[in-house]
Formats: sequence, C-alpha cells, structure tokens
Amino acid sequence: MGDRRRQARSAADAAVRMPLPSAADDEDLEGTDQDSGGDSRFIAREARRLVSTHMAALPRILRTYVAARAALGVALVLAPWVASLTVGRAPWPLMLACLTYAAQALSLWLLHGGGQDEANQPDRLATRQWVWTIGVDLMAFSLLRLLDAPGQLNYTALLVLPALMSGVLTRRRVALATVAGITLLLLLSVWPLAHQGGDWLVLLSQAGLTGAGLFLVTLVASELSQRLAREEFSSRKSLALARQQTRLNRLVIEEMTDGVIVADREGRLRAVNPAARQLLGLTLPNAALPHPMSDEPGLGELVGALQMAYLLGNWPPDSREVCVHGADGDIRRLQVRARFTRRGDVGLVEAELEDICVIFLEDMQTVLARARQDKLAAMGRVSAGIAHEIRNPLAAIAQANDLLREDMLPPTQQRLVNIVAANVDRLKRIVDDVLAVTPGSTGAASVIDAHAEARLIVDEWLRDTAAEVQAAQRLSCVWPEQPLPVRFDVEHLRRVLVNLLDNAMRHASATPGAVKLSLQAGPQVDEVRLAVASDGKPIGPDIERYLFEPFFSTRSRGSGLGLYICRELCERHAASIEFVLASPQARHRNVFSVAMRSARDGLLSSAQAPSS
Repeated sequence: MGDRRRQARSAADAAVRMPLPSAADDEDLEGTDQDSGGDSRFIAREARRLVSTHMAALPRILRTYVAARAALGVALVLAPWVASLTVGRAPWPLMLACLTYAAQALSLWLLHGGGQDEANQPDRLATRQWVWTIGVDLMAFSLLRLLDAPGQLNYTALLVLPALMSGVLTRRRVALATVAGITLLLLLSVWPLAHQGGDWLVLLSQAGLTGAGLFLVTLVASELSQRLAREEFSSRKSLALARQQTRLNRLVIEEMTDGVIVADREGRLRAVNPAARQLLGLTLPNAALPHPMSDEPGLGELVGALQMAYLLGNWPPDSREVCVHGADGDIRRLQVRARFTRRGDVGLVEAELEDICVIFLEDMQTVLARARQDKLAAMGRVSAGIAHEIRNPLAAIAQANDLLREDMLPPTQQRLVNIVAANVDRLKRIVDDVLAVTPGSTGAASVIDAHAEARLIVDEWLRDTAAEVQAAQRLSCVWPEQPLPVRFDVEHLRRVLVNLLDNAMRHASATPGAVKLSLQAGPQVDEVRLAVASDGKPIGPDIERYLFEPFFSTRSRGSGLGLYICRELCERHAASIEFVLASPQARHRNVFSVAMRSARDGLLSSAQAPSS
C-alpha cells in the first residue's frame, strides 16, 4: 500500500512538474494544423487546447473556488437578514463578520477571476494564496460559529468547504494539517458553548464527529485530486506520443515517391500527399480538403474506378491503370493500388462506421523503369556466364568452319559453310552487345569533334552497306558548318550511330531521302543533338513504351538489344536518347534524338596544348 501511494505521489508530482510547451511546440502545432489532413488537424487542435494550459484542471478548480466564495459571501450577508424576519434581529458582530467576509471574497474574485493566464498559475496553492482563501475561510467560519450563540444558522457545515479545497488544492500533508487545525478549533469552541449552558459530552461528541467527517472528506478529495493529476499527466503523455506519431506519419507520407490519396464513399479527397498532387496535377491547398474529386475534370477515370470499387468491395481488376488528363492537355498513365479501411468515432455503432479508401498511385514510366532495372540486374548476372560458356565454343566453331573453307568443297557444301560463318558472326555480335552493357565495361570518355567523327562513321557505314540498293541516295545528312566538341567515346558513338542508321534504313521506304541525319547545337546550353529520322510507318504507343527495353524486338531475328545498348552507352557519358513522333505533316515522323554534352572549352584547351 505504501509503495502504491509513493508511486501515485510520484506520478502526480511528475504531472504537475511537466514543462510548459515552448514557442517552437506552438509553431509546430500550427504547422501540423495547416499541412496535415483532417485527422492531423484534429490532433493538432486537441494538442493546442491541452498544452495551452499547464495542468489546467487545478487552476480551473481554484477559479471556481474563488467564485464560489464570492457567492457564499453574498449568501452569508443575506442569510442573517432573512433569518431576522422570523426569529429576531441578528447581533451586529455577526453581521459585521459576514460583511467583512463578503467584501474579502468579492474583492479576491474580482482580482483573480479577470481572465488571468492559466499557464502562469501555480500547480498548488502558494502560502499567500492559502492564507487569503482557505485561511480566511477557517477564521471566518469559526468566528461565525462562535458568534451564532443561539444557533439560528448552522455555520459548522461551512467548514466542509475549506477542508474540501485543502484536499484538492494543497498537498496531502498540508491538507491534513488544515483539517487537524479545524478539528482543534471545533474542540476548543466547545468550552465557551458549554459555559453558555450546553452539554459538554454532547458538544465534544459533535465536534469529534465533525472533525472525523472533515478528515474523511479531505482524504477523499486529496485522492481524487491526485488521480486527476495522474489522468491529466497520462493524457498529456499520450497526446505527445500521438503528436510524434502524427509527425512521423506525415513525414513518411510526404517523402514517399508514390502518390497517396485518401477518399471516402462520396468521392471526396480527404488527404493528398505532395507526390499525388504532382501526379494528378492538383493545386488544392490542404485547407480546401475534403474536396470532391468530381470537380477535377482530369480525374474522371479515377472517380469512376473509385465508385466501382465501393460497389464491388475491392478495386476493379480492369482499372489497375488509369489515365489522368493534365491542365496542359498532357495524358499520364498511373498504376493504382487501393486498400480499404473503416473508421469511426467512439460510441458509433457498426452501421455508422465510415469506409475510407487509401489509393496508392505510381507513374507507369517509373514502373517500367523499375522493371528495366530488374532486367538489367538479371542481365548482369548472366553476362559473365555468357562470356565463358558461349564465346569459347563459338570460337571453336568459327575455327573449324575456317578449316573447312580451306578444302575444295562442292558448291552445296560451300553454301552450308557460308551459312555457318554468317550465323557465327551474328552470334558474336549478340555476345558483344551483351558484354557491352555489362557492369564494368565502360569506355574512356574524351573530348571529340562530333562533326568529324560522325562524318567518318557515316562514310564507313555507307561502304559497308554498299550492297543495299541506293543506300547513299536514301540517306540525307545535314551537317553543321563548325566543329561540335562533345564528351563521348568514339567507339561508343560509332555503335550508337550505326544502330540508329540500321534501324532507320530497315524500316524506311525506298525513296530518296527516306532517312535523314542531322547534327547541330542543341536548344539547351552546352548541348549537341544528333537526330536520325525515317519516313517509315509511325511507331505506335504500344511499341513506343518498350523501344528501349532489353530483348524487345519486332523482328523474329532481332536480338532486341540495339536501342537498349544505345541508351546504356549514352547514359555512361551523361547523354540521353529519346524517341519523338513528329507531327502528321512531317515526312520523317519517327525521330530518334541523342543529346550529348558539349565540351568546347575542353577541345580548345586540347588544341592549344603544346605538342611534345
């Protein structure tokens, strides 16, 4: 029992010693109120309400006590006058004592009850406060009991008020000492009453019983006060944890790369994180939430899927991808994942609980990029095995085929040998392509003249493709008039440009100028842009999304690594490659563009360097 009491006292003391909230906490609460959703704003309001007063219960009780004393003072002035109408005139000392007490109680109420800041109130009654409240009550009520000799009014019952307030507003030792003083006054007051003709035994019994009752009232009030302090301490601690968890949740959700929105059954947005705002093109402030999704014209497909999800109980399988129309006419495809939860306030029955849908949004380009990275990791794991398991047997096959070529073979067998040689060369190119994008196989980037190198590459490519009909006539080139220095590897530039030319020539028409190559300074500063365009059939959206994916090809004999290797080699030199579908009025609609870093300063410095 003693341990429990010590623990209770320590918890109560910890509660009253809790530090006041700082200005930073108030600012943080204000920020939480503005930046968070509805639940966060509710927690912020509750936190601001609670932390705005330090141990708010005890100051409120003290203020109520002071107001009650003022009302009691007025009642004490009126009570003897009303009693004098039937019993007789009250003695003037009694009236003077009542008037004095009423004046003191009203003055204290007017001075204390003017709306002082509760945060500056002490957690327990100070000595000065005890004297002017409980001390004055003890003296006044004891004096009234002595002056009321005829016993017209029972002033003894008024002693319950200071005993009760001492148990609530003071520490237990002080409260018990106060009640002990009240009991002692009651016992001492027996002597003058007994001299006035009272029975000693009866008066002592009354005083003893009254003192015992006051002790009991004080102990109960003290226990209730400590429990109130513990509950308030527990609520402040729980609210502090809730605030911390709210901040953590808000931070995690705001920093998520996936968009997160919360919507109810009526299609109203309850919460939106920054990523979702960017994906959906929303400009709504958090203060405008909840907001009907139907008011946003670009979210029609998402709203329809949400309504169907509430009807089905889960997200429709055919709405895993939705289109969002931006204000600028841009169409973005998003991958959607949804989870349903239920929430309700305390006391609500099951039928009144509200369904909430949490929707996770992700840009399909990001999804495809992640899939590409997975393919890259798989390719990296098998590339080393390809180098040893395929290259060595392939070299043996090529050597054996060369030995067969040295013999005089019939035309039929000679044709078979040529087929073997052609397929060996094809397999070697595939192996080289795979190894070209293997991690660690990087080329040395240097400053080169893109104009000169691209001309050499095109000339060599035309010589190698001389067997193709009118290859030179089908290709038209637009060259700059000055050198264009870039940071790139010559062999990598050769591989990129040859791949683009092969693809363009393969899908272009047979008319002159069907393939157009252009090299020029890019629209951006320090950028050189190389473009290869063809007049072939426009590439559709279903193929465009997979153009740069590994092992994707529209040809049965293609490896699907050409464009993928082009992009990987460009990224190694901080360059980029993209496909753009030109306007319907343009002849060359399929345009592959490579943006390289300009390095004019590097070329000038290398040209001015003295030769050794």
